[in-house]
Amino acid sequence: MDDYGREPEFGASVEPLADPPDWAARIVRAGDRAGLDLVGIQDHPYQRRFFDTWTLISTLVPVTERIHFFPDVANLPLRPPAMLAKAAASLDVLSGGRVEIGLGAGAFWDAIVAMGGPRRSPGEAVRATEEAIQVMWLVWSDERSLRFDGEFYSLRGMRPGPRPAHDIGIWVGAYGPQMLRLIGRLADGWVPSLGYSPPEKLPELQERIDEAATGAGREPKEIRRVYNVNGRIGEVHHGLLDGPVEHWVEELTRFAVELGMDTFIYWPSEDHLRQVELFAGEVVPAVREAVAAERSPTSVENQG
Repeated sequence: MDDYGREPEFGASVEPLADPPDWAARIVRAGDRAGLDLVGIQDHPYQRRFFDTWTLISTLVPVTERIHFFPDVANLPLRPPAMLAKAAASLDVLSGGRVEIGLGAGAFWDAIVAMGGPRRSPGEAVRATEEAIQVMWLVWSDERSLRFDGEFYSLRGMRPGPRPAHDIGIWVGAYGPQMLRLIGRLADGWVPSLGYSPPEKLPELQERIDEAATGAGREPKEIRRVYNVNGRIGEVHHGLLDGPVEHWVEELTRFAVELGMDTFIYWPSEDHLRQVELFAGEVVPAVREAVAAERSPTSVENQG
């Protein structure tokens, strides 16, 4: 597995819990103060315990200064892409360029249908995601009048605006072969989760993305690899990502330089506020240092 050479970035995964209502704000402010790069917020609109993700993000932007936000990942069947792109562009401008898009083709179809959304087959979900990416690009373009005639989505003379404050990345959360090939051809990034894509499976999945990227004339290193990781930072080693800071540093460094992942979004299994502070204050700087050391010319020569 290649090391794509991207500088590692780090963030926190936050559940959009409605009770207590300040749950997300407390964790996000801690991550912002500690220098984390990103916050990923789940998007399950049918979950009765959760706030709406976009509404929540718009309340978190004003109480933070530098951290970036993305839905991890946006539920495409319940969020038409033209409106999703409009919302993202609006919040990107209001936040000074701190919004990205994680995009999901859909899951939990019974719950989606219960909210009035469509039920899609795997093939339909892939085709709808491809169309959605194309529609979002159009909405963020300089075109004066937008037209798109697709199987799932259409634009009939929409006038786009405002333009995003920066080039918003579209990172797709997916695991199937067709979706991985779509990511390689079109997307700006890939968002797998540890529970569905453990480290031993990453090389095979990365290979599918890279082959599709190369076939489309893209450099695989252009595609960001965002890994949702869950676990606990503690004194005793109990598992893959359940142990002391030193163990976390060793594993995340391995994920970066041996398995090609470049962005790590941490979802603690307990004591979320304290765990995010530990992650940002002790794990992150040590991983940055270790990755830089592994990539140094001296280290490469010694390995040779």
